[in-house]
Amino acid sequence: MTQFALNTSSKKAPGHFDRADWAGAYCNVEHEFNDFPLEVSKGKVPKDLTGTLYRNGPGRLERSGQWVHHPFDGDGMIASFNFSNGKVIFRNRFIRTKAWEEEEKANRFLYRGVFGTQRAGGAIANAFDLRLKNIANTNVIKLGNQLLALWEAAEPHALDPETLETFGLSNLNGVLDPGEAFSAHPKFDPGHHGNPCLVTFGVKTGVKSTIRLMEFATDGPNSGDLIHDRKESLPGFAFLHDFAITPNWAIFLQNAISFNPLPFILGQKGAAQCLSSQKQGKAKFWLIPRQQGIFSGQSPKTIEASDGFVFHHLNAWEKEEEIIVESIYYKDFPSIKPNENFKDIDFDSIPEGVLKRCHINLSNNTSSTTTLSDQCCEFAMVNPRLQGLSARHSWMATSTREKGNAPLQAIKKLDLFNGKTCIWSAAPRGFVSEPLMVPKTNSTSEDEGWVFVLVWNAARSGTDLVILQANDLSEEAVLELPTPIPHGLHGSWFPQQ
Repeated sequence: MTQFALNTSSKKAPGHFDRADWAGAYCNVEHEFNDFPLEVSKGKVPKDLTGTLYRNGPGRLERSGQWVHHPFDGDGMIASFNFSNGKVIFRNRFIRTKAWEEEEKANRFLYRGVFGTQRAGGAIANAFDLRLKNIANTNVIKLGNQLLALWEAAEPHALDPETLETFGLSNLNGVLDPGEAFSAHPKFDPGHHGNPCLVTFGVKTGVKSTIRLMEFATDGPNSGDLIHDRKESLPGFAFLHDFAITPNWAIFLQNAISFNPLPFILGQKGAAQCLSSQKQGKAKFWLIPRQQGIFSGQSPKTIEASDGFVFHHLNAWEKEEEIIVESIYYKDFPSIKPNENFKDIDFDSIPEGVLKRCHINLSNNTSSTTTLSDQCCEFAMVNPRLQGLSARHSWMATSTREKGNAPLQAIKKLDLFNGKTCIWSAAPRGFVSEPLMVPKTNSTSEDEGWVFVLVWNAARSGTDLVILQANDLSEEAVLELPTPIPHGLHGSWFPQQ
């Protein structure tokens, strides 16, 4: 195993971290920057990197002394990094949602958060307030001529791709009804059926759950148009944060989760805090045929899955009579209780995510699971050109501990064929977010390209953008941002057209 370190002066053992260093990233973003040139503090920015990196995540976590109960309740803020000729221009801007503007004006929380943030006044003040606050904080993509800030329980917000100005809620040219859910985890099909496209979904939950599977054109004059649309109703409550695709299938994992809405209705908990694992329940795979695949028009398949809870999938592909799905599994649904402070969480009491591979046998409708890596990890991806196909290499954020849960402080490249790894570490005072692998334009090797990662650098109480070589995770460049950015969620890269 090869290891590279941002700070090699510490004598701390792997896995040891300062909680104050980790928690220091949870702060409000106080400034918005326009066209700010970033200085390179180490290395050089590759001149053949041309395009824009977008990142989304919570940027407002406190108002008038009241903190959100969970970082996922923080208002969304987009950061963009425009690359050209070895230079990087930075811009950041809050998404001007209706709730953000109202709360900015009032300087206090006016809405409840899905993950437990309450309005002042206790349960009485929050009871029967069932409004959803669309915080637009989970992901950011380009579709057609718009940049979309995504939050999975409602419509996306449309932004200007260059200025990041908020245009408002988007129904995607009439595709979405008011308030209709639109996933924060779309998949970019690299061209399994000729032209590339964006595949995504929305889910309406209840005693029965309805999945709407949508595909949009991403190239040419019809970019942004809906090209395929299918709805399927399946039994049971569905908590679906992510999904996977292959050329022929859209794959959903229905976690064995139940939802008791009463504490939410009575103002005692956020909606997500009302989720709990079904001790006698079984997870299920829902396999929906894609409309351009060889099973088009056929009914979905339901196949029992292994125990565990999944937020994110790495990839999926087909092999003869099998679908292989790689996902990050938790032993149970992780949550922060109403009386807990997220900055003081006990990592040892929360299950860690481990990477597993599931083989779904389509001939006998069974599945089996093996572990690929039992080191705590999250935010895994493959080369985007191999989305839905067998990929050898993967990149993920990981802890520096070999076992157990801990903050994400390293980037790991894992060979999915033989288990070999190499690691770039930001420990002991650096904490990483989601890595984003960007292949070189004319690359011939699967792991030829770069990995972008935002790092909370506690040594300077600031955020760095680190660029790594994808093949060996050697450092290419480190750039210091002019504003701290809290631990974030997801992002995307779009090359210059």
